[in-house]
Amino acid sequence: MNQSQKSFFIDSGHQRLEGFHSKKAVAGIRGKLLDEFKRLSSQRGGQGSASSLQKLPVFQQIGKLSALVKVPGLHETLANAELIDYIARLGGRAPSSIQETQLLLSPPNQGASTLENLSWHVDISANPKGPLPGIQAFFLIDDVAPGGGATLALAGSHRVNTQGMPTSSQLREVLKTPGDLRGNLHRLGIEIIEMSGRAGDVFLMDLRVLHTPSVNSTKNVRMMATTRFFFDGPSR
Repeated sequence: MNQSQKSFFIDSGHQRLEGFHSKKAVAGIRGKLLDEFKRLSSQRGGQGSASSLQKLPVFQQIGKLSALVKVPGLHETLANAELIDYIARLGGRAPSSIQETQLLLSPPNQGASTLENLSWHVDISANPKGPLPGIQAFFLIDDVAPGGGATLALAGSHRVNTQGMPTSSQLREVLKTPGDLRGNLHRLGIEIIEMSGRAGDVFLMDLRVLHTPSVNSTKNVRMMATTRFFFDGPSR
């Protein structure tokens, strides 16, 4: 990691690590997931069936499917020592705690890809002017195409209410306004980042960044996972 990469993360609130995990490592997890999907599909009419999931609102389908699937060794493989060291260098100190890795699975064919009626949120409330509270990692277990249900993030949204940036109320108003969301956000200095890419890619995000699941418009299950790294005290 060089200083320009660190400065980019501080300014934008995100960073992509292409091919951070080997294809062999994530292929092992993917294989276990495919076995789990076969098990669920064999339970006709059960909680994991396609018809059962389709009865739920789009974004509730993610939580339901992810909770039904278990992959031993998920956390140890993805939140490994190399990533923890990288997070520590990026954040300026070692994480004080690390959340267990969670699956982020979206069923296929959820509908047309859209930026409307998304669930923009932050997982913790923290002062934009304060020290970095933590970093969230998003792992691509399989290739995720654009429109394939990847997490979306608003680059720069962690700096609302600071000089040269919009207020939180201005940003929320734009997110509620129909029309050209990308263009309206761009005029505020905010950009939409789609965490699509290749299996093994890792996206890092300042925990104060607004983000949301998106609609999986493809015929493939969206296979991702996430871990949160928390910091105490100011960076060095």
